[in-house]
Amino acid sequence: MTLVQLRHLISLAESGSFSRSAEALCLTQPALSRSILALEQELGQPLFDRIGRRSELTPFGREALARARQLVL
Repeated sequence: MTLVQLRHLISLAESGSFSRSAEALCLTQPALSRSILALEQELGQPLFDRIGRRSELTPFGREALARARQLVL
C-alpha cells in the first residue's frame, strides 16, 4: 500500500467515477483501475461496488477511506 494508492482511493471516493478521478489525477483510466485493484487485492476485500458507470464505496471501503484521509491529509 502506498500513499499514491491512498490518494487514488480518496479521489475516486469523492468523484464516484473512474474517468473523472483519472482526469483529475492526470492519469489514464486503466492506470487508476489497476491502482485501485492492486489496493483491493492487498487489503483482501473490495473497496468499491461498480454500478454501471458509478462507483460507490463498500462498508469496508468507507472504513479504508477514513483511515486513508487520516494518513494522507
